[in-house]
Amino acid sequence: MLIKENILNKKNKRNIVFEIIASEWLKIKEKEVKKSTFSNYLYIIKKYLICEFGNMKIEKLEKNDFNKYIDILSKKLKSKTIKDIIIILKAILNYSNEKYNSNIKTQKIKPPKLNQDVLQILNREEKEKLTKYCVKENSFKSIGIIICLNTGLRIGEICALRFKDIDLDKKEIFIKNTLQRIYDSTLEKTKIIIDEPKTKSSVRCIPISNKLYNIIKKVSDNHNENDFFLTCNERRYIEPRIYREYFKKVLIKSKIKYPYKFHALRHTFATECIDVGMDAKSLSEILGHANVDITLNRYVHSSYERKKKYLEKL
Repeated sequence: MLIKENILNKKNKRNIVFEIIASEWLKIKEKEVKKSTFSNYLYIIKKYLICEFGNMKIEKLEKNDFNKYIDILSKKLKSKTIKDIIIILKAILNYSNEKYNSNIKTQKIKPPKLNQDVLQILNREEKEKLTKYCVKENSFKSIGIIICLNTGLRIGEICALRFKDIDLDKKEIFIKNTLQRIYDSTLEKTKIIIDEPKTKSSVRCIPISNKLYNIIKKVSDNHNENDFFLTCNERRYIEPRIYREYFKKVLIKSKIKYPYKFHALRHTFATECIDVGMDAKSLSEILGHANVDITLNRYVHSSYERKKKYLEKL
């Protein structure tokens, strides 16, 4: 925690500073959210909020223009990062309003609009080049890339995948865990954790296509069920940062010039599913989205020609 337990009485509540309020809010959230989410909250509070508002009392918080702080952040941070910071800031200030009857106008705090990132999608030729190279290399790491390209797995999910999560008889992959690096406030450094995915919908079962089945089948022998798929070792894993570096090298060796991010595999898979006519609900469940709206907003973009085609069928 940031500080010791708040021992101030109600008469002194106007003297309570932001750091105390943030600590109390964190104690509540620690019981409600996953370790990775809590770690992110703590990191943002320590790195961005305490240095700016830590010693600020309620009375000053009520008069503070938080949008000036947003303007400062906008000069050095991405809009997504700023939005994450402001969401936590507003939650803490709203907690202050509820518990200490403060009057902080959180509705006036306006984070910047998110810049809509252009989805990175491999074209058919690039996908074939990548698949051909990975099949030829025939390592667990290279086959992991093919799995992601054909199932839409996130990088943390493929890094956490074990052989026991793959049922070749039923042709299914079970996604139960994700591997990620989080900030540990006790150690004051990052560490690796393997935990359940962030949302319930991310725990899912994905069918294995015949094409993917034939590829996985070739490397499925000589392993223990608890072995990580990418290493074929029970105790040794590959973390996302290292796997991203490997992916960059594979792109170069595959003679793919565009510097795609690993997440492009997921985008490519989702886009192809839509192109072949998969409904948004099914795709949403395969991707592990919290709701179908996320899938619709991100991947389903109707064109004039598509509208015309469907109208002609009426």
